[in-house]
Amino acid sequence: MADYYAQKLSAERLRRCYEIAPPRVHAYLQAEIAHALTRIRAGDAVLELGCGYGRILAQLAEKAGRAVGIDTSLASLIDGRPALAAFGNCRLIQANAIRLPFPDGRFDIVLCLQNGISAFHVDPDLLVGESLRVAKTGGTVLFASYAERFWADRLAWFERQAAEGLVGEIDYEKTGRGRIVGKDGFTATTFGPEDFRRLADSFGLEASIYEVDGSSVFCEIRK
Repeated sequence: MADYYAQKLSAERLRRCYEIAPPRVHAYLQAEIAHALTRIRAGDAVLELGCGYGRILAQLAEKAGRAVGIDTSLASLIDGRPALAAFGNCRLIQANAIRLPFPDGRFDIVLCLQNGISAFHVDPDLLVGESLRVAKTGGTVLFASYAERFWADRLAWFERQAAEGLVGEIDYEKTGRGRIVGKDGFTATTFGPEDFRRLADSFGLEASIYEVDGSSVFCEIRK
């Protein structure tokens, strides 16, 4: 399951998922990016975890001093390189988010948006720990998941993806309470405010946890 996106939902197929998103989902996506941009200052070094084909990275590069995106899918990274070629401050690297190829304290901002904390299917403690490791002292680590009240819109989006064969047919007997399950083994869970709170507490760090647009739950940790 950890390789689902790299093996089955990368490059053109991943791009298609966003192309067919309903209007409310497009609004959610833009609201999440807009909020992340408010946390970036000119000159910041920014790392995006799970960047895919660079859908967000170009907007980050326009504001940041340096923008780096990592993803496990080489196909997605290759697909995104032409569109990002104009940005001299932008770089795409194939890497795993729990084994980042960077030294300690490299980035001002580490972003893990659009429910990456669940979608990556890795140990969240390892994910947060590695994100904190590469963040500078005084830097920010920002995670986002889906808000509970966004459930119907999120499910409708995945139903469109399933209808086009981008993900497996949804198993409605197992789907619910924030969890979407496909009959091909695909699963998509969420992190709620209490999940984020417990995670931050396990590191002995304070976190700001809040909703944006009624669609995203953000967990913001200052190192």
